[in-house]
Amino acid sequence: MTSQKVRAGHVDEYQRWQNRTNEAAREFDGFEGSEVYPPGAGSENEWVAVFRFSGIEYLTAWLESDRRRQLLAEGRSLFEEDPAQEVLRGGTKAEQTPETVTAVISHQVKPGREEGFLRWQQKVLKAQEKSPGFMGSELFKPVEGVEERWVAVFRFDSREHLEEWLASDARSRLLEEGRAYFVSYDVRKVGSAFSGWFRFGKGAQDAAPPNWKQAMSVILALYPTVMVLNLTVGRELDDLDVPGYIGLFISNVLSVSILTWLLMPLVNRTLGFWLVPSRARSLRVHVAGAAAVVLCYLLFIVVFGLTTH
Repeated sequence: MTSQKVRAGHVDEYQRWQNRTNEAAREFDGFEGSEVYPPGAGSENEWVAVFRFSGIEYLTAWLESDRRRQLLAEGRSLFEEDPAQEVLRGGTKAEQTPETVTAVISHQVKPGREEGFLRWQQKVLKAQEKSPGFMGSELFKPVEGVEERWVAVFRFDSREHLEEWLASDARSRLLEEGRAYFVSYDVRKVGSAFSGWFRFGKGAQDAAPPNWKQAMSVILALYPTVMVLNLTVGRELDDLDVPGYIGLFISNVLSVSILTWLLMPLVNRTLGFWLVPSRARSLRVHVAGAAAVVLCYLLFIVVFGLTTH
């Protein structure tokens, strides 16, 4: 897993570089898949890339390859600092929902304090289990010759619940206690703003689109939905003298349901050439897709402008 802080204004270049990196990794023996996660709240420029290999020897061959070194040299100017990397061996497939957020915390454990660190991790787990939204955790031991740090991975059902745990007094007390066992630690969060509306299958490169594309696509489906509901259901509710706060609730339920089960799947299929990172590899595709969405905006505005007048 690699965490990369992309320089402002270089996101498109980074995505093209990341796509080339994914393609290069696919050529190596043992490659099983890769995912790219755009920044979440509180980490506006931090992208996370995950590469999965069937064995540590295959992963090591990729990590130490000349091809990867060449790609890292090409991409160095895109990042604010050197990418941070963790290697995790083993683990189990976890149940996830579209809102699930994963935190990855790497620890540099003091020599000779490993047993104490493990006991401390058990106390952390017991405290996490009492925290709302906790879905499970795994602890990964160092991989000799590849990864020197201990890495804890835990999941919450929403970013809000994860942030509550990270800011909790219980965790603060545990961190103070844990400093007897580790020198430093680093926290990374993996999530996506609209991941529930943007699923393109289980392919190796089928990550969620960048947030700006997600936002444009949601607006594309949301605007006509809200307008049609206002012109139909909204008028009926007004005629029935339904209070505004109840009418708004009903409209929200209808609009979210329509987007989730009808319009967003349609948008995903229609704009897949632009939304799927592995397919949108050129500037021409990025521009063409954005232009198409903007033209649809203008068309909707004209149609509803004529309709309402």
